[in-house]
Amino acid sequence: FRQAAEQGLAYVQYALDNSYVQGKGGLAQNDEEAVKLYRQAADQGYAAGQHALGDSYALGKGVPPDWTRAVKLFKQAAEQGLADGQYTIGDIYMTGNGSAHDEEKAARLFTKAAKQGLAVAQYALGSCFEYGAGVVQDEEEALKLYMQAAEQGLVMAQYALGRCYELGTGVVQDEDAAVKLYRQAAEQGLAKAQHALGRRYESGTGIAKDFAAAARLYRLAADQGFACSQYAIGSYCMLGRGVTHDVTEAARYFRLSADQGD
Repeated sequence: FRQAAEQGLAYVQYALDNSYVQGKGGLAQNDEEAVKLYRQAADQGYAAGQHALGDSYALGKGVPPDWTRAVKLFKQAAEQGLADGQYTIGDIYMTGNGSAHDEEKAARLFTKAAKQGLAVAQYALGSCFEYGAGVVQDEEEALKLYMQAAEQGLVMAQYALGRCYELGTGVVQDEDAAVKLYRQAAEQGLAKAQHALGRRYESGTGIAKDFAAAARLYRLAADQGFACSQYAIGSYCMLGRGVTHDVTEAARYFRLSADQGD
């Protein structure tokens, strides 16, 4: 494997580099060695190597952080048709972080990456269609894209699709489907999905009312710093609803929530 990399095979250099990043194949994790190999692959025009080297500069892993150089590498990867590169540059245009804010360019790049099946790009393009960012608003198209991403297990898409079913966005309102999707996302640790599922247990909407289950979910989200859940579990502690009455714990959560302006 190493011999092939030394012979200049870009895809092997990239694969070996990933082994250094992740500490696999008996190799100790070594960000500096990973960057060296990513650079060799990138210099040969290997798109995945360009994007990976861009990540290294963006995160400051194995090299000093350099956002300008990272963006240049991401663009090189995107221009070669790499879905990850197209999504990353699209996100840069959408946020205006490293480039002028341009929702239309972002949506076009998300579209290219989504057509290659990249789940995060499908989700991002779905958001564009839901809110009319860079495209004509189309809630049914948003729903379709969220479904594609959710089927690949993307947690944010599962939450977004659950919200569509809860609110009837692009689809007939379906509380049972909303609960199922919120649960999938909550089980992957997404705080706002945990909070959303907690609200369903609290209200008994689409599921049997269960204050103890609501309290458990609110606490999970609160402990991740989700302000709404901090306030909710604080109220539960104050009232003794689904948990033991505990004024001290209630005050702690209220304080955490207030510190975030909630």
